[in-house]
Amino acid sequence: MKYLEKIQGLLPLGYLYLIVLGLLKESILFYQLGINILKYSSITDILISPIADMASSPILIIVIISVVLLFFLFQVILVKNSDKNWSKKLLGSYKINHEGDKKTLQKSMIPVFAILVGIELLALFVGLGLGEGRIIKKRIDTQDLKYNYKIVSESGGEPTDIYMIDINSSYYFYVEKGDRNIKIAPVGKINTLEVIKKK
Repeated sequence: MKYLEKIQGLLPLGYLYLIVLGLLKESILFYQLGINILKYSSITDILISPIADMASSPILIIVIISVVLLFFLFQVILVKNSDKNWSKKLLGSYKINHEGDKKTLQKSMIPVFAILVGIELLALFVGLGLGEGRIIKKRIDTQDLKYNYKIVSESGGEPTDIYMIDINSSYYFYVEKGDRNIKIAPVGKINTLEVIKKK
């Protein structure tokens, strides 16, 4: 029961860490496009950014869960084989005393497990920000964009094909067909937004 209470106490810290990672990813991505995303983000956008990232990409959820499970399995294997030489060497490299009973060993592994998961998540989110930003910038420069929406502005007129980079609660970030400049439009200025069906 105490173990469960400790986990519940750490959940807000874990979510705060995810928010920081989401902000870091967005900042790195948009910095490469010449935009300071924090100027265009509300508190709501910041709070839901990690959930929005994970919901937009089911692969990201699978990767995160897989890595957490992999680290957990690795921890279980280390504890079960704590009497073997290879396990003693590994535990020694993490400065963990391998001579205690298995429950004590398991408890002392939790901080190491949390740090490894934290580093993995940091690498994943920073990598996604760098990779996505670089790909979008290259596609804008070479005009190799797959236009995914049609928009009609508040003033009306003909629908325009656009490549939507991102949407938050206040702004659309997009590139119009045949243009290399990123446009930032307040949500209220767009009359309709239509998804272009993939062929």
